[in-house]
Amino acid sequence: MALLEVTALTKMFGQLRALDGVDLGVRAGTFHGLIGPNGSGKSTLLKAIAGAHAPTSGTIRFDGRDITAAPPFERTRAGLSLKFQITSVLPELSVYDNVLLALQSGEGLPSLLSSRTRRILDSKVMGALDRFRLANRADDLAGELSHGQQQWLEITLALACRPKLLLLDEPTGGMSPEERRVTGELLRPIRSHCTLVIVEHDIDFVKSLCDCLTVLDQGRVLDEGSVEQIERSRKVQEVYTSRV
Repeated sequence: MALLEVTALTKMFGQLRALDGVDLGVRAGTFHGLIGPNGSGKSTLLKAIAGAHAPTSGTIRFDGRDITAAPPFERTRAGLSLKFQITSVLPELSVYDNVLLALQSGEGLPSLLSSRTRRILDSKVMGALDRFRLANRADDLAGELSHGQQQWLEITLALACRPKLLLLDEPTGGMSPEERRVTGELLRPIRSHCTLVIVEHDIDFVKSLCDCLTVLDQGRVLDEGSVEQIERSRKVQEVYTSRV
């Protein structure tokens, strides 16, 4: 059974049909890419899965549970995490404290009231920063990081409570080619404990990282399959490549 099942999902914004009967299945332990021309509905689909957009019709099931009408905080508690396209780190706090706050969000009230969580969580904070090459910036303000490092910090925050599914919306936007390469290296190890759905315009990046690709066009699924199948798809060649 798929970890994530989206069935006949439709989203209307007034008269605009942003999603039109989208079906999507994501198996646990896989990296699944969503690609397509601008305006094809990729980010809208991610936000509907995360609960930022309420679908007009259709269903979303996560880990066997219908979450179509669940508020975002319930989806987070169930193990779903989203990193938006625009970075939303807390720039006036240290890199360390950004991660500490993310980890504290998963702690119970008694633990927080004891004021011992900073000491208890220190090894987890530093371990998370080390995995994304930010340990040497722990005491710096998050706002002083480069754009690429801020993106890595936000991915670190999204992974802090060890979600079952991570949704990434254009994580390499604005990065240099070297930063994009490193981002791929940093994401690959999470496969052991986290499934990934990623929206990305850098096709080479997605191809190097993902097991399966879903191509959207005008709010509909144009095609789906392995990287090799999508590369051979005549429908994708005729529609997608002419619009990206």
